[in-house]
Amino acid sequence: MPMRRRVVVTGVGLVTPVGIGTEETWQALLAGRSGIAPITRFDTSRFSTRIAGEVKGFEPTRWMGAREVRTTAADPFIQYALAAGTMAMSDAGLTIEGELCERAGCFVGSGMGGLGTIETTHKSFMEKGPRHGISPFFATQLIINLAAGHLGMKYNAKGPSYAQVSACSSGANAIGDAYRAIQRDEVDVMICGGTEAVVTPLGVGGFCAMRALSTRNDAPAEASRPFDLDRDGFLLAEGAGILVLEEMEHARGRGAHCYAELSGYGANADAYHVTAPAPEGEGAQRCMRLALKDARLAPSDIDYINAHGTSTKLNDVTETVAIKQVFGEHARRLMVSSTKSMTGHLLGAAGGIEAAFCALALARGQVPPTINYATADPACDLDYVPNTARDARLRHAMSNSFGFGGTNACLVFSALGD
Repeated sequence: MPMRRRVVVTGVGLVTPVGIGTEETWQALLAGRSGIAPITRFDTSRFSTRIAGEVKGFEPTRWMGAREVRTTAADPFIQYALAAGTMAMSDAGLTIEGELCERAGCFVGSGMGGLGTIETTHKSFMEKGPRHGISPFFATQLIINLAAGHLGMKYNAKGPSYAQVSACSSGANAIGDAYRAIQRDEVDVMICGGTEAVVTPLGVGGFCAMRALSTRNDAPAEASRPFDLDRDGFLLAEGAGILVLEEMEHARGRGAHCYAELSGYGANADAYHVTAPAPEGEGAQRCMRLALKDARLAPSDIDYINAHGTSTKLNDVTETVAIKQVFGEHARRLMVSSTKSMTGHLLGAAGGIEAAFCALALARGQVPPTINYATADPACDLDYVPNTARDARLRHAMSNSFGFGGTNACLVFSALGD
């Protein structure tokens, strides 16, 4: 096969319900701590679900100017991306200058963008009218590509800059498309991932109306329970996961630390139903096979899967079936965990943070658990790394992201040789 440019992860930035920063988030995952708690931002007394994964203690002026916070970057989905992106760039120890400016870009996906800005502006508009009720920054606070736009402006990245919008696959698609751009020799560096901030009245209310959310309001830390027999829905969450990807020789040439190689990417669609997965996860099966083919790996080469694992009745069974179909007998030897048991479901940001978790698992030889796994579901019969993190020397890991509209994205990460 022809040689192709190799892509490595050199920077990680995380803003999640379990921590702000990579170390805080990773240690919380290994400890099995849940980030789900009662919603504090609005009155939830009339909602069937009153808990979510809010980002706690976030102070945006740590990462951006006060004027940005008040104006163009006022929506939290942009703020989270800027914070995570700043962390990732600092972690990578990278300065974009000179000729590199045109060889660096930003892809940051989001499922819903500035929903909170839309809600508050509509209220202001109804009260004050169009002249006084709408900020001149309204559009730039809600447009989904502005997360990538702000990062590009901050770091002088003049290559491709846009937002992938594919529901819960958005962050994974952004990372996969960034990987492709580097492979094709269009760029050498990409700042990429996902961000989301829809723990708002309409965000929570919309998913309540769909009956998609858990209603374990009296036990929030135990509410997200992927693959458990008694699961009753997912929990909405917010935050951002941003990676710095580099062409391998570019990274090595500047002596960068590399977490892992991004070695495979698959993207496709079920073309079946707006919310339900295709029977037996047919689309997910094809997507995982595409990612394996792209990585030039056999199913038996994968040691760990960070599952989409939403904690809904249908998703968890369907994903389990799909994994068994793709991996055959090796499925019994795979470690499969859902970190959504701790973070909740970050929608368009999920693929970003979960890709980061795979890179960290490979680099550190640790697999985060699926917490709240108490009662086995006969239809979900794999090794879900229940309740306790596990030390393991990993060769290759896969991250699964599946979204409404039948969109699927799978990423494969590989350990780097000593």
